This record gives sequence, structure tokens and C-alpha cells, in this order.
Amino acid sequence: MRIIGGAFKGRHFKPHSGFKGRPTTDFGREGLFNLLRSRVDFEGLRALDLFAGTGAIGFELMSRGAQEVVCVEKDSRSVRSIKDQARAWEWTGLRCVRADVLRLLFKANAQFDLVFADPPFDMEELESLPDRVRKSGFVAAGGLFVLEHGERRDFSEVEGFVETRNYGKVHFSFFEFD
Repeated sequence: MRIIGGAFKGRHFKPHSGFKGRPTTDFGREGLFNLLRSRVDFEGLRALDLFAGTGAIGFELMSRGAQEVVCVEKDSRSVRSIKDQARAWEWTGLRCVRADVLRLLFKANAQFDLVFADPPFDMEELESLPDRVRKSGFVAAGGLFVLEHGERRDFSEVEGFVETRNYGKVHFSFFEFD
């Protein structure tokens, strides 16, 4: 895998051996970051990456100048891999915590300009995730929540919904909460 933009563009990273997730493709990440560029200022951004997996979204944010990125992942090997990569690139602004995202949403103790989530597409709680994130308080006033999901989901009736964009079979739904 590689970083597709910013100061670290072209740098390669590998998920741990045995990684079983579905990383966001380069095509999907490129589309997402083209959309984000007009919505957020990456310089000084504070972001939360839920279901971080390989860490690719957090790495892209750091490469583009984010001040702080907190990655949340349940798999201990993925957490270790993300931490090792951040250390190798000397990114002190990137932290990775091992936690169950759904439980973490009840314990918000910080706010972020951008919250991104890439949960398993077949997760039972997927339909309720935007509402859970809204109620958690993680998204700062004027902030943005982006949910990556499969093509069979429609979040257009959910409070705060702005739009959905698709890149192949990957869809990104954008939400703004008051």
C-alpha cells in the first residue's frame, strides 16, 4: 500500500501479515481526499479514524498536514503495525488506541474536526453508526463525519446527512452535525 498525497506521497507501508480487513483502495482514497480538500483545512486538523484497519486514512491525513490523528482499532496486531509505522515516520501527532469503537462512542472525551469511519460493511450496527457518532459528541461544531460503506446502504434519511459519493463499490456518506 502507498500514501497517495501530501508530503509523504509515494511512501509505502504494509499491513501486518494475516490482515483480514478490506482496506480502502487507492482509487477510493483519492476520491475521498479530493472531496475533503474542499471541505476541510488539513493543516492543523484534528481527526479521529474509527475502525482504522491498516491506518491508511490516518496516514493520508498526517501526510497532508493534520495536527493530530487518533486511530481506533480493535485488532491488536493492526494497532501495533500502525504505531510502528507512525514511529518510523516520526509522526508524534498520530496515536493509535486499541478499543471497540461501539463502546468508545459512549466515552467521548475529545472533539475532532473530522471523524472518519470504515466499519465492516456487514456490521449489524452499521445503520445506527451515524446517529451514534452524532450523539457521542466526538464531532466538533462545524465538523464533518464521513462513513465508508457498501453500495447497498442508504443514509440519506439520517439526521445530518449531506451527500453520498461512490467510487466503484465503495461509498462515502458525509454528515454535518450541529
